Amino acid sequence: MKNKYITLITCALVSFTGCKKYIDVNHDPNRPIDVKESLILAPVEAAISQNITAGGNLPIVLQQYLQVIALNQVPPNFGTYLMYHQDMDTDWYNFYTQVMNNLVLLNKKAEADGNANYAAISKILLAYTLGSATDVWGDVPFSKGFQGIANVTPTYDSQESVYGQIQTLLDNAIADIAKNSITVPSGDDFYYTGDMGKWKKAAYTLKARYYMHLTKAPGHTAAAQAQLALTALQNGMASNDDDMKMPFAGGAGAENPWQQNFLPGSTLVLASTFVDGFEARKDPRKSKMVAPAIETGLYTGRVIGSDDIGSLESYSLGGIFYASTSSNNYIVTYSEALFLKAEATFIISGATAAQPVYMLAVKSHMSKLGIADAVADNYLTSRGTLTSANAMKLIIEEKVVANFLSMENYTDWRRTGFPALTKVKNALSDIPRRVLYPQSEMTSNPQPQQNAKLTDRVWWDAQ
Repeated sequence: MKNKYITLITCALVSFTGCKKYIDVNHDPNRPIDVKESLILAPVEAAISQNITAGGNLPIVLQQYLQVIALNQVPPNFGTYLMYHQDMDTDWYNFYTQVMNNLVLLNKKAEADGNANYAAISKILLAYTLGSATDVWGDVPFSKGFQGIANVTPTYDSQESVYGQIQTLLDNAIADIAKNSITVPSGDDFYYTGDMGKWKKAAYTLKARYYMHLTKAPGHTAAAQAQLALTALQNGMASNDDDMKMPFAGGAGAENPWQQNFLPGSTLVLASTFVDGFEARKDPRKSKMVAPAIETGLYTGRVIGSDDIGSLESYSLGGIFYASTSSNNYIVTYSEALFLKAEATFIISGATAAQPVYMLAVKSHMSKLGIADAVADNYLTSRGTLTSANAMKLIIEEKVVANFLSMENYTDWRRTGFPALTKVKNALSDIPRRVLYPQSEMTSNPQPQQNAKLTDRVWWDAQ
């Protein structure tokens, strides 16, 4: 790992597409090592949107595991579960050097300066990024990391302890917001422009998310985790206006990253499993979320693992709502909060009690896409009423649609088994339940956990 945890704040001052490390004993005014919180926050938020939720290999690979996205390439490839350790080098760098290192620095500076709102935001985003990292890698460095030359080879924390640290970060962020600091972000906060009430709701929603991740974790019960989540959601997101999202203007250099991911050079298209699901459900969201193939005008996904290469223009890409140049990049949403509440309510009180929450969750997403209530009501009628036998299936299936392109769907599949997936054609293994540790980390900071295989389960993914 070496100096990945001690990269100077220079990283936060350059374009979020890359950063350089410098060893310079002379003072250079063009390379400041102490900057205002506002100059750290903006590029870190951009990096989270660009490189954690949408860019890099990881978000795209997970969508292939979920059979949402396909590569128009012959196998073997990521979609058929081919992965090398070095494939994750850039993603680990994105998580640790670009984002978490600078969030730790932002938090330290904000606390030292008495800027409690900046400290709160740094903790919330750190909890989100750390949670995203541990959910795909399992045990990860945190408590012993970010210490500079004092510890350049930090041992990994167990995933169980990381989850405790995530909840502590969120609790401390909520306490910071309660201090009512007079210094509030504005244009440097792309997500909420300094609306600390919305940041507080986001923190509580994330608390609920991470409670529900542990519904089958060793030493935890679904009922206990569901009750914790319901309590947190009482203070969570209350409308679509509370969504945490990154806006994009759509001009050159300001395009939504998912639109960029689907450019022809990537050979990425939508997968048949995902596209065909809209027709099977008679889902009115299809035209908003899926673009018809240019060649045929039909909604056509590619079968992952196919032996041939089709014309890129014969397949569907992401639709206008999520994958246009000016689409928002959604990070945490009100719809997710409602689906969490629906699942938790089902666990605690049963299907009848969960039904109205589930319906509201689906309608919140359809409303955001501009679909009329009457159309949404007809769709929900066609989907049927929740029962003890089908509630989890329907809740998670609909949550996956509302959480389109989110890494969260991969966590939900592993912990619930929904949406139901079978391994793809020409698969090299069973469907992966994690990703590999990066080669760069294995070389610079060897740890026993790095022997994990793609099909090994993380701690909370108990059988």
